[in-house]
Amino acid sequence: MSDLRELDSFDFVGGTTAVCDAILRLRGEALTLELGRLAAQLTGSPEGRFVPGAGLIEPNEAGARILRHAVAAGIEQFGWYEVSGGDGYCPETERTLAALAQLTASLLQMHTLAQRSTHAYAQMEAQLAHQSQILDQIHESVLTMDQMGYITSWNRGAEQLFGYTALEAVGRNILFLYADEDGGDDMQPDLFAEQGGRMMEVRRRKKSGEVFWASLSLSPLRDLAERPTGLIAYLTDITERKQAEEQLHHLAYYDELTGLPNRTLFARLVDQALAVSQRNETAGSVLFVDLNRFKRINDTLGRRIGDELLRQVAQRFKDALRDEDVVARLSGDEFAVGLSDIRQHFEATTVAQKLQASLDAPFFIAGHDLRVGASIGISVYPQDGNDAETLLGLADIAMERAKRADANPDRSVAFYSQDMNKGMQERMRIESGLRHALGNGELILYYQPKFEIASGRIVGAEALVRWVHPQRGIVPPSEFIPLAETTGLIVQVGEWVLEQACAQAAIWQRSGILPFRLAVNVSAREFTPSLPSRVADTLRRYQLDPSWLELEITESTLMHDFERVTAIMDRITALGVSLSLDDFGTGYSSLSYLKRFPIQTLKIDRSFTTGIPRDASDCAIAGTIVSMARQLCLRVIAEGVETLDQLEFLREAGCDEVQGYLYAAPLPAYEFERCLRDNWLLIG
Repeated sequence: MSDLRELDSFDFVGGTTAVCDAILRLRGEALTLELGRLAAQLTGSPEGRFVPGAGLIEPNEAGARILRHAVAAGIEQFGWYEVSGGDGYCPETERTLAALAQLTASLLQMHTLAQRSTHAYAQMEAQLAHQSQILDQIHESVLTMDQMGYITSWNRGAEQLFGYTALEAVGRNILFLYADEDGGDDMQPDLFAEQGGRMMEVRRRKKSGEVFWASLSLSPLRDLAERPTGLIAYLTDITERKQAEEQLHHLAYYDELTGLPNRTLFARLVDQALAVSQRNETAGSVLFVDLNRFKRINDTLGRRIGDELLRQVAQRFKDALRDEDVVARLSGDEFAVGLSDIRQHFEATTVAQKLQASLDAPFFIAGHDLRVGASIGISVYPQDGNDAETLLGLADIAMERAKRADANPDRSVAFYSQDMNKGMQERMRIESGLRHALGNGELILYYQPKFEIASGRIVGAEALVRWVHPQRGIVPPSEFIPLAETTGLIVQVGEWVLEQACAQAAIWQRSGILPFRLAVNVSAREFTPSLPSRVADTLRRYQLDPSWLELEITESTLMHDFERVTAIMDRITALGVSLSLDDFGTGYSSLSYLKRFPIQTLKIDRSFTTGIPRDASDCAIAGTIVSMARQLCLRVIAEGVETLDQLEFLREAGCDEVQGYLYAAPLPAYEFERCLRDNWLLIG
């Protein structure tokens, strides 16, 4: 054959098509045979074959009876073609074989690349499927969104949390999950891209319409060039925790019966209003309201009727006042009203008369026609005092005078005046005596044991100061401690207590008693940057191991300059001294701050313990405090435990420790030591 174009049975175009088809369809030996056949057919040779693999090819000679040509692309060789059986092959046939070899190499190279790409794509798909399975196994809901807020992925946790399937959610803007009142403050991709993400608590809406609280963590989503392309969101349902916090807040600050603020919240709100009055240079006033004849009704008809009467009285008072005025139930049949932004003090008289007039109409309860009145005492800001507690106390004094002085107590109203405060001389006498007691050894320490509920063993004690007056005997702490706090003497008293407690603990330490936590109360006035150094010096002087000492601080102490307080607490705990939060539930500390303080123990105030298990409110507060402490990994101790019923409730709630008269009253040092040694589990 001298010219390939003379072949009428098979042309080169048809041959190349056949080669493409063979490489796409065939593999292994079948492909090898087909390529050899096509090479023979294109060159018009009796025999042709394709030999896969790499190897050296001898150059073809002119007129040779065997032609060979490597099938190679670049440095990659796939094999070679070989045709034979002819009388001799011309250069045209050799060029045809070379063209076939080049075409075959290109096709094989593309096919190999395609196979590799397909394999890589399959591996990527498998990896993505694997990652998707991992995301779906995470209980936390995870979703991603682009920079415009459109959802790009949605895991199974998100499906379970919101109720939407991935098909329903992907492609929609994140705003469709917001509760109506939300402003979308978490849709700021640039902010997160710069700051690296943040956490927040948000309200979201489920497919069912239910609104819930979620903990939301957002992180920037970046491409391979580290450019922000969207956000990754992690959400966890925290509705139960938020409800517990809200319940605790409500129980701590509101009267359960009437829904009015309690004394603590009243003082807070009035102090805020007085600050506004000070800026506006206006007056303020506090009214102390005591109901007349309520006790007789309550004793005669029972508590159920009495409670309903108080609820209706509270509603009438609310209706008689402005929205900006504050009305609270203090206790029993006592109410308080805070008035702000008044121009003349006589305006308070007008309000008092409106409150009394609101009680004129009878109350119809359970078939009974009931009538009550009110005696009202008034104190005025700034003439009588500058804070809510002072004004409330003076209004109480004025109320007592009003009740006694008026022939018609239902219309009795009295202002406080200085001549009413006849108890001031008694106060001064106590203050002078306390100063004398500090310098003349009239103060002593008693120790009240703390018992672990589970084991019944003594695990600590609280050091309590007592004043042994030479004429009056033991003066109750309730009589001189509040006075010491208001006069600043509490700092000197606190220093004395710390000194004596450490001295006594050092004696017990040397006698071989195993360490236990001896709690010393620290007032807000003492909680200054000098306190850690004073504690360290006292421990060093008595060579007392820090494991013996625990400082009890109140909630109000925590709310003044968070950073400063935290720094002081960190320095104290660095000494090895424990910190306990005293009177928990009576103050107004932020729960979000609480978890950041280095506190080991929460102490349930006796005001909540007293009502257990009869008072549902006290039970709810105590149970919530224990539950919250568990979540924060804190121990809980309840004070003022006096009955077995109280103990059993606290045990079932999960409380760790108790102190109170059920176990032991505060004891002098020698009696406490004897009690300690009798409690053999504590002795090494």
